[in-house]
Amino acid sequence: MNIPLIPGIQAWQAYRESDMDVTERERTEAVLEKNMIEEIIKTRDITPGQLEELLKTEDTGLLEELREAACETAKQIYGTGIYLRGLIEFTNYCKNDCYYCGIRKSNRNAVRYRLTKEEILACCKAGHELGFGTFVLQGGEDPYFTDERICDIVSEIRICYPDCAITLSLGEKTKESYQRYFNAGADRYLLRHETADTAHYAKLHPPELSLEHRMKCLRELKEIGYQTGCGFMVGSPYQTVGTIYRDIQFIRELKPHMVGIGPFIPHGDTPFADREQGSLERTLRLLSLIRLIDPYVLLPATTALGTIHPQGRERGILAGANVVMPNLSPVSVREKYMLYNNKICTGEEAAECRDCLRRRIEGIGYRIETGRGDKKFSNSKDTKNMF
Repeated sequence: MNIPLIPGIQAWQAYRESDMDVTERERTEAVLEKNMIEEIIKTRDITPGQLEELLKTEDTGLLEELREAACETAKQIYGTGIYLRGLIEFTNYCKNDCYYCGIRKSNRNAVRYRLTKEEILACCKAGHELGFGTFVLQGGEDPYFTDERICDIVSEIRICYPDCAITLSLGEKTKESYQRYFNAGADRYLLRHETADTAHYAKLHPPELSLEHRMKCLRELKEIGYQTGCGFMVGSPYQTVGTIYRDIQFIRELKPHMVGIGPFIPHGDTPFADREQGSLERTLRLLSLIRLIDPYVLLPATTALGTIHPQGRERGILAGANVVMPNLSPVSVREKYMLYNNKICTGEEAAECRDCLRRRIEGIGYRIETGRGDKKFSNSKDTKNMF
């Protein structure tokens, strides 16, 4: 029985309904799998049916083809270089009450802290001596850190380390605030959208937060000129294949420079304490899909991925990721910035963390890139100053 090469899910439906013998079925299955992956690469898009197939399949051959295609795509653009970004978690105060987050304002068990400007600069000094070319200042939405304070910190880092990139991850602000940070010297901004489905967003956040406003912030960041990153949790409560499909389509529309995805991990002091964590396997599949759909995007192998599996970050890299974010925060505060349970690397000094990652990354055939990561590619997006 001959089945024509019908793109995507139609081919799978035809295959499943066929009455071919085992040998012919195996040959046809291989062709259809290849056709599906090739179609995603060619169109830089995916249908809902294809997404469902790739997220639910137990076919190891198809999954290995997906992984290899993503890994090869990343290597064609970035080689074997993995970019390090020095993470400074400078405050765990937050005015928001997101249902999944361990530093939500309602968590009375959280031990709060704020780093001083001098402490933040000391983290940057240590990171610069270790060769880091990017500093990522991340914190809760802390009213103490006014625009004036943020701009003062950013401008001081820019003066002290003019060769380094400054990335902020401070949550939702006004366009005017974003502009002030940019003018002070910030280059990049990370703001995970969490989900591109309005109903799903409402189930993860209190009523005062809206998906519409979150997306508005992301678009304003791009308008200002930031290299912008978005992202979502894999396996968050109430997530479906349909909500993930909307996430992918939002990423295709926004065209961010970076996409941060990692598994949902519950925190014991949140309303989602008893929810099941996101799976390693699904996260890896989505990393590979995002790499194929947007080949030039920067994809972190997140700390959350390393938290749920001892080789989680390595496996993320082998699925198409090319960024890792070692922690430059003082060891004394790392356990206090606990977005989820059992976070790794809370007791390592910056140098220890970097050396550990270097050995592990070299162990899988890759190498550390510590600079800014400035490259130019013949791509439709502005990749002059990559994350």
